[in-house]
Amino acid sequence: MSEILELSAAAAAGAVASGELDAGELFETYRARAAADQLNAFVWVAEAAPPAVAGPLGGVPLAVKDLFCTEGVPSQSGSRILAGYCPPYTATVVERLAADGAPLLGKTNQDEFAMGSSTENSAFGPVRNPWDRGRVPGGSSGGSAAAVAARLAPWALGTDTGGSIRQPAALCGIVGLKPTYGAVSRYGMIAFASSLDQAGPLTRDVTDAALLYSRMVGPRDPRDSTSLDFPGAIELPVRSDLAGVRIGVPAELSGDGIEAGVLSAFEATLELARALGASVEPCALPHAPHALAAYYVLAPAEASSNLARFDGVRYGYRSSDADELIGMYTQTRHDGFGAEVKRRIMLGTYALSSGYYDAFYGRAQRVRTKIAEDFAVGFERFDFIATPTAPGVAFELGAKTSDPLAMYLNDFCTVPMSLAGIPAISIPCGLAEPPGGGRALPVGFQLAGPAFSENTLLAAAFALEQALGFDGALASSAGDPTADQ
Repeated sequence: MSEILELSAAAAAGAVASGELDAGELFETYRARAAADQLNAFVWVAEAAPPAVAGPLGGVPLAVKDLFCTEGVPSQSGSRILAGYCPPYTATVVERLAADGAPLLGKTNQDEFAMGSSTENSAFGPVRNPWDRGRVPGGSSGGSAAAVAARLAPWALGTDTGGSIRQPAALCGIVGLKPTYGAVSRYGMIAFASSLDQAGPLTRDVTDAALLYSRMVGPRDPRDSTSLDFPGAIELPVRSDLAGVRIGVPAELSGDGIEAGVLSAFEATLELARALGASVEPCALPHAPHALAAYYVLAPAEASSNLARFDGVRYGYRSSDADELIGMYTQTRHDGFGAEVKRRIMLGTYALSSGYYDAFYGRAQRVRTKIAEDFAVGFERFDFIATPTAPGVAFELGAKTSDPLAMYLNDFCTVPMSLAGIPAISIPCGLAEPPGGGRALPVGFQLAGPAFSENTLLAAAFALEQALGFDGALASSAGDPTADQ
């Protein structure tokens, strides 16, 4: 079994294709391991392997964040209001991947409706970081990130609204890709903020990210009005240097507020990029410091509209404590939503209310435009923008739950790219001790590029990854994530 777990997803697919590995054995190895999960990374695990489907993904099982609808399988988005809900259809991206040979292994835990940066907001309990079970895995795709990092799944699907793929990837020491907005169909994703949500891969390495992503993109999905035809095809990266690559480093996202250990690992990675042939120079994103404030107006505003559908009438939880319709609505939403979701619904409803729309929502949209313009100007001089992925390493469970602002600041480096709709990737670039000392934990390095630059982004990330040689193996360093501690 250990030999199978050491294989990357791409290597496992190759072994199945060559006949060296049986797809059923591969699935059962991961199924048994996911079923024994002690990190609370999974909320549902398949009982048996589905019928084998030949395809380019080689039968390598896939973990899927719980906000993707999967026919007949619980799709709960981390919320009590959808506890036990089994939809009658499957999300386009999950459907595509299954058809290409990636069977559903299980559904992963998440912050409720993807609202969080630590996966502590789930109605099904917090997820634990496999590097240190007393710490968070990041969020909102923390279950997917922890599962991949702990070898409970070979790869996983997550979603990124303001950093929810990249930030947990950084905190768990794996690779996370946020695509260009519109590159992947949102049909069947339980919506948080429709102008920001994007599905993307969480994997052990860049090659696996490219392979999985190559089957996620494609022709425009007629069931999603925001999806776009992806130009060309995603290629597996082979680049070994960064000769001729121009990297811009914005002081606004790589200075104040970044933990010393994270900054040190980030700067060492920039030096490595120079050694590989890249030019690395300062650049300016003058409106980036305002991105977080704009995001926490825009995303809650969209959430307040999207979550209005959860009223206890059509599906999901319904309170039995009311004897009239309005009371039922009120009590259902009071009981069904968690504290963070309620906070954001109220923030968003206020921002959209009469007399405040222009002052808050309208102004935030103008800031969003300025941020996109800053990136466009930057990409006239640079191929990529580089920042730390997260301002710190994984923090202790419960450390920030009572301070929403401190929690929101975890997305400081990732939100600007989301507002601009551009692709960005996080790769592990080393380890750093948390403030106050303790076991060294993973640090993420983020590269962002222009819209639909995923191929060049993956190629540059691959070259850096090969030179960094980061070891993400946890079995000997952090204990078995299937064993009690």
